[in-house]
Amino acid sequence: MTTGGAKAISLKALVDKENNRVIFAESDVDFTDVLFSFLTMPMGTIIRLISNHNQPPTVAVGCMNNLYESIKNLDMQCFRTEACKTMLLYPRNDAAPQNKRLKLLIDDGELPRYFLCTTDCTLSGHKLLSLYPNAVCECGRLMDRTMELSEKTVQKLVFDARDRGVFVKGLTQFIISDELQVKPSSREASLSIMSKLGFMDCSAIEEYNIDIGVNEVLTLLKCSLVSKKPLIETLLKQTSAPKFGKEDFDQNIYVKSKVEEPKSNVDGKIHVKLMVSKSKKMSSISKGSLTHLYNSVQELDAEKYLKSNERKEMLISPKLAPDFSYGNHPLGIEEGLHPTYRATECFNGFHFVVKLTSDGEIPSGFTSSKILTVKDPKSHFKEATRGGFVTGPTMFTVTDNLIITPMSQVSSLSLLNKLKVPFSDIEERVVHVGSQEALHLLVASFVSESALTNAFLREPNPRQSR
Repeated sequence: MTTGGAKAISLKALVDKENNRVIFAESDVDFTDVLFSFLTMPMGTIIRLISNHNQPPTVAVGCMNNLYESIKNLDMQCFRTEACKTMLLYPRNDAAPQNKRLKLLIDDGELPRYFLCTTDCTLSGHKLLSLYPNAVCECGRLMDRTMELSEKTVQKLVFDARDRGVFVKGLTQFIISDELQVKPSSREASLSIMSKLGFMDCSAIEEYNIDIGVNEVLTLLKCSLVSKKPLIETLLKQTSAPKFGKEDFDQNIYVKSKVEEPKSNVDGKIHVKLMVSKSKKMSSISKGSLTHLYNSVQELDAEKYLKSNERKEMLISPKLAPDFSYGNHPLGIEEGLHPTYRATECFNGFHFVVKLTSDGEIPSGFTSSKILTVKDPKSHFKEATRGGFVTGPTMFTVTDNLIITPMSQVSSLSLLNKLKVPFSDIEERVVHVGSQEALHLLVASFVSESALTNAFLREPNPRQSR
């Protein structure tokens, strides 16, 4: 895994020796940028990175680990195209161009690749470009001609080394509390944290100089999702991060989800049929420290501390990478845009040469230029509508902790037997999934191991009803 030419980032931390806890860390632009980049990363990337990270603590992020493993285990025939499975397991980040400039790079995803059809079809036919292999052009041929962006375009993406800072302005100093509250460094901010922790004097305080590398950043990423004290567990090597499901959550609730045909939707909502155990209790919800990081960015003055309002928006309202949305997406998350790709052609004295550019310019000596349309990797041959990732009309069984398998009555009955749920304790309910329900399910799958229960059956919080 690359580290961008840097082995480590140096931090200063103020530590309470008696209680072995981090009071706060002091950081410059490099570490703060890495920390803020967590907010841009797709969940599939986070799960892949922390699952492959062998350093403790070992944690599960709600039901997301199960969801990710389910996608890995599903047969390719369950997906609309081969690219669909790759997109879910290795999602692309709309902020990737910015994150490439981080001093420590933790995302080990592959760089984009580019595929064209034949020269004639590219320049005068359907003019399509695919960012995934094995795509079929509208002419019916395989888009198997591998291309690279021209050197001129790559050179334009190189930033001035003196331009420090990706999301925050260079030379800015920040203090970071143990629960990942980030504030501009000041005496008032540091005293506020110490007062909150109940410090009356400095006799038990010691300054630590700590080097942060890729392993530490991945540990911090894991802990930020599930722990209330991620800096302690990362910087002081404590391993007390909780694993959901041991005490806080009840997984022994079997829920089968059935997504019906779109024509059965009511007010744009999806019908979901639940098989519910009536005797099981609702479970509570817990969370880590990432919310504090998000709120910190919201509160920062973009003109003073961030590179631009655009970079702030990238952190607090990240977009899906291009082609990752689909028609009638219940959450309605905005999708980023592809750059303008062009295929340009010139004669080098022996034969015609085609180059791919993305800056809208025609390289010197090239006689023609055609704007290319990026083919939706989720679409089949000559398919007009933008569908989702899974082929239809396939039916799936979804357990309460989001293990997804193709529907099988034998497997369903075996699961009921495994969970020791008697048939007399089972009832069927139908819920409708719109934007609010989809949002509740997303939150529950992120923080709970009983995602369907918490999303659809959990009693409302009395505080929220006042």
